[in-house]
Amino acid sequence: MRIVIWFLCSFLLIGTPFNVSAAKKNNDIIKTEMLEWEEVNLLLPKYSKFTVKDVITGKEFRVQRRAGSRHADVQPLTNEDTATMKGIYNGTWSWKRRAIIVLHEDKKIAASMHGMPHGAGALKNNFPGHFCIHFYGSTTHRRNFMDLSHKLMILKAAGKLEDHLQKANPYELISALIAGIKEDDETIIDQVELQDLKWAKILKQVDNVAITSMPQLPDEDLTGKLTLAVPIEVDWQMQGGRWKKYRGEIQLVRYTLFDSWKIDVDKFRKENFSE
Repeated sequence: MRIVIWFLCSFLLIGTPFNVSAAKKNNDIIKTEMLEWEEVNLLLPKYSKFTVKDVITGKEFRVQRRAGSRHADVQPLTNEDTATMKGIYNGTWSWKRRAIIVLHEDKKIAASMHGMPHGAGALKNNFPGHFCIHFYGSTTHRRNFMDLSHKLMILKAAGKLEDHLQKANPYELISALIAGIKEDDETIIDQVELQDLKWAKILKQVDNVAITSMPQLPDEDLTGKLTLAVPIEVDWQMQGGRWKKYRGEIQLVRYTLFDSWKIDVDKFRKENFSE
């Protein structure tokens, strides 16, 4: 009798079938994928609904895809979803990119969004237009290549940003620094800076920024270098709309030929910003 009871208990503890579908829906154990736009375009067709999760805040809201051929043009589903999205942007609509994860059925897809309503909108959701979500390989309306800020945010959402920047050449690193400042994203800046500086007060001063000139040496000329001074011109749009131009050099260093490049941000900051 004891053997029978032991067998039944063992079966209940060990032999009970595991609910695979329930486990897959547990977002904590599903790996975030960096899917190509061509695949996502089929996975999330026009009028499909899905959840957007902001990487920094963890806040989620629901959206519907309404259009878009190079990326997804989407709208929040309800007034509540719009309010959540606006809260992610601290109550002010913005073109700044943010790393997000798209949750759809049993998938978590790395993506990037901006937070500015524009164009047409069809849903009654207190959102005047639509906004754009980019996936890996997406492009903007005006260009045939990935927007750098969106690309960095997608890599961030996928957990691949650090590896990407460790392999970056000096010019890619400088472009990432400027993108990090533009998008108010200290995670990107932290990955490229030589010094460990605080950026919150600096980032509040900047509304927009663009590199207007950055001559580049061929890769073979960088092979044996441990330090590099890169001539650069940058246009800054400061808070309040004032524009200013920077003409100077950005200094980079690596300790050995096998190390990643890092940027001397202390010098660059002092030449561009008031602390």
